[in-house]
Amino acid sequence: MSSLADDLSSLLGPGRISVSVPDLAAHATDKWFASSPPQVVVHAKSAEDVAQTLRYATEHGVPVTPQGARVGYVGGCVPAQGGIALSVLGMNRILEVNTADGVAVVEPGVITGDLQKAVRELGWFYPPDPASLKECSLGGNIATNAGGPRCLKYGVTRHYVLGLEAVLADGSLVKAGGRCHKNKTGFDLVGLMVGSEGMLGVVTQATLRLIPHPPTRAMLSAGFRTFAEAANAVQRILNSGFLPSALEIADKFTLRAAREYLGESVTPRGDAHLLVEIDGHESSVKGELALLADLVRSLGCIELEEALGEEACERFWKLRREFSYSLRNTGLIKLNEDIVVPRSRLVDLVDFAEQLQARHGFPVACFGHAGDGNIHVNIMVPTMDEPAIRERAEEALDALFHQIIAWNGAITGEHGVGIAKKRWWRHAVSDAAHEAHLKVKAALDPKGILNPGKFLG
Repeated sequence: MSSLADDLSSLLGPGRISVSVPDLAAHATDKWFASSPPQVVVHAKSAEDVAQTLRYATEHGVPVTPQGARVGYVGGCVPAQGGIALSVLGMNRILEVNTADGVAVVEPGVITGDLQKAVRELGWFYPPDPASLKECSLGGNIATNAGGPRCLKYGVTRHYVLGLEAVLADGSLVKAGGRCHKNKTGFDLVGLMVGSEGMLGVVTQATLRLIPHPPTRAMLSAGFRTFAEAANAVQRILNSGFLPSALEIADKFTLRAAREYLGESVTPRGDAHLLVEIDGHESSVKGELALLADLVRSLGCIELEEALGEEACERFWKLRREFSYSLRNTGLIKLNEDIVVPRSRLVDLVDFAEQLQARHGFPVACFGHAGDGNIHVNIMVPTMDEPAIRERAEEALDALFHQIIAWNGAITGEHGVGIAKKRWWRHAVSDAAHEAHLKVKAALDPKGILNPGKFLG
C-alpha cells in the first residue's frame, strides 16, 4: 500500500480506502473513452470524510477528482492527474422529504430516479430528468447542471437547488442557500457551485425544490416529410401560446436507424419526428391535446398519434429513449455532442450536419430537445483507434463547435465541458470571462487540487 493510501487510511479509518486494481480501473473513467487511474480511491461516507480528505490533499498538494455515479459523457470525473478519486456515491441517503415546505434534503450519491420515485409516491415532483436518471447521481447532476427533455417548461437542475453544503479545498464546510424558495442573502454561492464540475468544492448535501406532480399528461407523436416542417411546427406551437413540458425532435438518420433496430411498425413515417408532451389537470389536458392535434395536422404532418395518461405516454417515450440504442446498433461509435443553438437555428443546424457528413464522410444524427435548442449532434465514426479516422473526426468536431460558437450557441447544454470539450472552451468565452473563472478558482482552491486537468487547466 502506498504512503498516500496509508496516510488516508490512518486518517479516515478502515473501509474508506481502496487501492485494488479493479477499483482503480473502475474509477479511472466515465462513459467517455478517456481513462486515467487514480493512485487511491476514497469511498466517502460522510461530509467529515470529504473534509478530512481535502484538508490532507491541500496540505500535501495531492490532486483530488470528485466522483459520483460516473455516467458523464465528457471525461469530467476522469482523474487526469492521478491522485485521489473521491467517490461520494456511498453518501446516498434521502434525508428528508417535506411536502409542507416543498423540499427534499439529499446526499450527493442519491440516484436521480430514486428521488423522483420517492416524491412521486407522495404526489410530488422533482422535474429534472436526464436520460440517465436511473443511474446518474444528484451530485453529478449538480456538478454539470444537468437537464433533460422537460427543461422547456420546468428548467434545469439549477432551478431546483435551494441550498447546498459543500466542502472547499481547504476542508472547510460552506452552507449556502437553505430551504426557503426565495432567498437573496449575499452572493449566489449555490449558483456558483451548480455547474462547477467539481472544481470549486465537493457537494455533501443538497436541499432541492419539489413541486406538485401534474395529475395527467398527454402526448403527440408526429411524423413530417422534412426536418424544416418539424422545426416550423416547434415555432408555431410556441407562438400559439402553448408551453409543452417537452418538445423533442429527430432527423432522418436517427429515424432510419430506429427503423432498422425497432422495426417499421413502431417508428413514425417521414424524415423528421416531433414529440410533444403536455401536462396538468385532466380536463385542461384533454382540451389542450385536441387543440394541439388540430394545429399540428394543419402544419403538414403525415402521421399523427395521440396518447393520454401515463401508460400511453410511456410508449412514446420508450421510442425516444431507444434512439441512442438504435444509433449504437449501426455498429458505429457515437460521438455525442450536446450543443445548443438559438431555436431559430434548428434547420440551419441540421443543414450544417449534412454538410459535415458530405465533407468528412461520417453519418451525422441529430435529435434532442427542440424546445430549448439543445440538440444532440452525433457524429457516427467506425473507430477512434485509427489515426486517420480519428483526425477526420476531430476535424468534423472542430467545424461543428466553431459554427455553434459563430451562431452564438453553447458548446454544452447539459454534459459539461470536462476534457472532451476543453479545447473549445477558450473560443466559447471572452478573455474577461476566462479571467473571472480563474480568479474564482484561485480564491476557493488556491493550490489547484480540485479536478485538475479539466477546462481551467
